[in-house]
Amino acid sequence: MPIRIPDSLPARTTLEGENIFVMTEYRAMHQDIRPLNVLILNLMPTKIVTETQILRKLSNTPLQIQVELLQTSSYVSRHTDESHLSSFYTTFSQVKDRKFDGMIITGAPVENMEFDQVDYWPELCEIMEWSRTHVHSTLHICWGAQAGLYFHHGIQKRSLPKKLFGVYAHKVLKPSSPLFRGFDDVFFAPNSRYTEVWADDILSRPELELIATSEQAGVFAVKTQDSRRFYIMGHPEYDPDTLAKEYRRDVEKGLDIDVPANYFPDNDPSRPPIVRWRSAGQLLYTNWLNYYVYQTTPYDIREI
Repeated sequence: MPIRIPDSLPARTTLEGENIFVMTEYRAMHQDIRPLNVLILNLMPTKIVTETQILRKLSNTPLQIQVELLQTSSYVSRHTDESHLSSFYTTFSQVKDRKFDGMIITGAPVENMEFDQVDYWPELCEIMEWSRTHVHSTLHICWGAQAGLYFHHGIQKRSLPKKLFGVYAHKVLKPSSPLFRGFDDVFFAPNSRYTEVWADDILSRPELELIATSEQAGVFAVKTQDSRRFYIMGHPEYDPDTLAKEYRRDVEKGLDIDVPANYFPDNDPSRPPIVRWRSAGQLLYTNWLNYYVYQTTPYDIREI
């Protein structure tokens, strides 16, 4: 079954061009199925790119998913057309009285700032507190994961000496976890960040499980014991050219940036990158949606 999104959302054309089944609102209304209600809090400045990447991963499942896009009201993106935001995005005040089967909180390019220096930090804290009682399972990505670990568990992010940038090998520490069902023993995932969390800090919290790490990139996946919150440090949803665009952007800005590791053949930026993470990224989103949302969420969404 497909994702259910507004007919005119730009992602629809992109996804249909990739032969992904996208259901129109009209067709969805005529199916006697309760869709999963998934809220995406998109904190990235390039909102259309990010929403398309995530929708692509959510679409490849046998479930019908009603997706809603959320933006902060305390900070409005300057990189996304206002008409797009007003047409397709809602704000917290409009959804706070509702309940959702799943929620995704994206990353944001604010890692070098202290949490309380981020303009929308108080609003994000309010949303994360609300998610405890109004969302069945929440998936935090990259900076969103670091923010969630700090807010919910008091775990500090740590600055890296240099940007962690590239595609890294990761190892599953808990092969029995349904989140990694179908994964190879070693899988790859893109990372692009200036900060990290330490494994020892995760292991010191009895309510948390460390379930995947990388020798080079450190902590990758953490979950709560009750499977209500997941924290993913990388970007398994990235497109093939996302790191290339970030690299060229940083070069144009004159930043001291290395070529993304394990990405371009022979580290040659003039050559097309090698995609090593697509299947693992798809499995991660599909498994979270299936085993931790669909399989366990109550049929009556009001019971969440």
